[in-house]
Amino acid sequence: MKLSVDPMGLVGLEGRGWVAAVLGLAALSLTIVFAAPAAFADDQGQAASAARLSSVDGQVQLSQGRQVIADQAVANVPLFEGTRVVTGDNGRAEVQFEDGSVARLSPNSSLILTALRGQGNTGESEVTLNSGLGYFELQGAGQGGVIRIHFGDSQVTASGFSVLRINLDNPPGDLAVFSGNAHLERGSVGAVDLHGGESVALSAADPSHFDVSESIEPDSWDSWNSDRDQVLTAEASARTPATKGFADSSNPAWNDLDANGNWYNVPGQGNIWSPYEASNSGWDPYGNGFWMQTPGFGYIWASGNPWGYLPYQCGTWNYYDTFGWGWAPGMGGCAPWWGSGVYYGPNIGTVFGGYRPPMRPHPRQPIGHLGLVAASPIIPVTRKPMSGNTILPARDRSGPVTIAGQSVQPFRPITPRVQYERSASGFVNGAVPATPLSRATPGLAPMPGPTAGPGRPAFAPSSNGPRPLGSSGGGPRPSAPAQSRAPSGGGYSGGGASASHSSGGYSGGGGGGGASHSSGGGSAGGGGSHK
Repeated sequence: MKLSVDPMGLVGLEGRGWVAAVLGLAALSLTIVFAAPAAFADDQGQAASAARLSSVDGQVQLSQGRQVIADQAVANVPLFEGTRVVTGDNGRAEVQFEDGSVARLSPNSSLILTALRGQGNTGESEVTLNSGLGYFELQGAGQGGVIRIHFGDSQVTASGFSVLRINLDNPPGDLAVFSGNAHLERGSVGAVDLHGGESVALSAADPSHFDVSESIEPDSWDSWNSDRDQVLTAEASARTPATKGFADSSNPAWNDLDANGNWYNVPGQGNIWSPYEASNSGWDPYGNGFWMQTPGFGYIWASGNPWGYLPYQCGTWNYYDTFGWGWAPGMGGCAPWWGSGVYYGPNIGTVFGGYRPPMRPHPRQPIGHLGLVAASPIIPVTRKPMSGNTILPARDRSGPVTIAGQSVQPFRPITPRVQYERSASGFVNGAVPATPLSRATPGLAPMPGPTAGPGRPAFAPSSNGPRPLGSSGGGPRPSAPAQSRAPSGGGYSGGGASASHSSGGYSGGGGGGGASHSSGGGSAGGGGSHK
C-alpha cells in the first residue's frame, strides 16, 4: 500500500484492503510518493540557477522588478535572477553562490542579482551594487564560476580567490582589495589592476583617472565581514569526507550540515545525514519555517533551521525506526529542484505511521464570494509533534547508531585547513577604524536605479560578538570556537603571497595570485531503497 500525496495536500490510499491498512497505519512505515500533476499555472518556468540568502539580520527586503516579494526577508530562500536585496538602517544580509563566492551587504545598501547562468563551478553570475557598502569574496576565474560585479559605470572581476570591498557612499565609489587580484574597468575609458592591500577612489570628473593607493582606509564594517567569515570557516573546518567530491562540492551550504549533524554511510542506502536535534522523537524536518511566495515558482519552503537549505532543495527525507529522521541527497550530488523549472513541494520519502507532510499553499486562495485573491507572501509554519512515532533511544554523537538494521559509525571530520594570521586590531594594517559618517535611511521600496547616501551606522559588536545573521533580530552570539581562529585575533592582513580563504581572515597582496576558497564542503551520496 502507498500513501500518495500531491502538491495540494490531497491524500488517497491505493490498492486493496485499504480498510485494514488504515486500522494498522500507526504500526507501519509508509512511503509517500509525490504524484506529478501539471504544475500550478504560475509555477511553469525555465530551468534556473539560484543563490542562497544565507543570513538575514534586521530589516531586509526582497523584490523583483517593482514587485515586493518579502518586506521582511527570511534566511534559506533561493534567490533567482533579477532579485533585489535591500537592507534597512539596521539590516544586513549575506548571499552565498553555488561556487562558494559570498556577497555581504551592510545597512542601507542595495544589490541586484542581474544574471545567474549555469550551475556551480561552471556558472556565470553578474551582480549590481546599487547603493551602500558591499563585501565580496570571489572564487575568481579558473577556481570557480565567473562573477562580475557592477557598480555605477564600473565593473570588477577577480582572478583567483579575492576579497573586495565596494563603497558607493561617495559616487562613483571606491574599491578596496583585501586579498587576491581584481581587474577594474570603467566602461571603455580605462582599466586598472589591483592587488591585495591596495585601493582606488574613482573620479566623477574624469572617468579615466584612477587614484590608486597602496593602503586601505579601514571601515568599522570590516570587522563584521571578518567575524562573519570566521563563522563560515569554523563550519568548514568540521567537514567530513561525506561532503566532498561532487560537482557542487564548493557550495558552502554543505558546511552547514557537517557543523550541525552527522553523516553515516549505511550499506544499501548510501550516505545519510541527520541533524543533531533529530534524535528527539518529536522532531519534524518541516516542523518550523516559512512558505514564501515567489513570482516564478509559487510558494517555496524556507526552513527555520540554520542549516536548512540543501536538504530542502533536493534529495529525500526518510524516517528510520530506532534512529529517526535522516536525509539522503542522492548518489550524484544535489541537483536542485529549480533546475527542472517547477516546484512541487516537500521532499518526504519514508515516514512513520500517522505522519502528515505539510500542505503547500496554493498561490491563490478562494475567500467567500470575493473569488480568488492573492495569498500572504510569507506564511510562518510551526507544526506540533505528531503522534505515531516511537520513543527513540539516546543517540551518541560520536558513537555507532542503528539505521535500517545496520550498525554504522558517523564520519569523522577531515584535517582542518591551514590557518592564517590576522592583524591584532581586527582592521587593515592595524589601523583604527575611521569615524563613520551618518546618512539618511533610504526607503525600502524597489528603486529604479543606483542611489547612494553619505554613510551608514558604525558596526559595534557586543561583548559576545555580533548578533547572529541567521534570523531577524536575535541576541548576541558567542564568538567562533577558539580552535577555528588564528592565534593573533581578527581582521585582514596584507602583504605576502595570497592563499586560500581561511579562519584567519585573508592574507595576500603584493601581486600574489589567489588560491581556492575552501569554505565549501562537498556533496554526498545516498538514496537507494529505505526500510
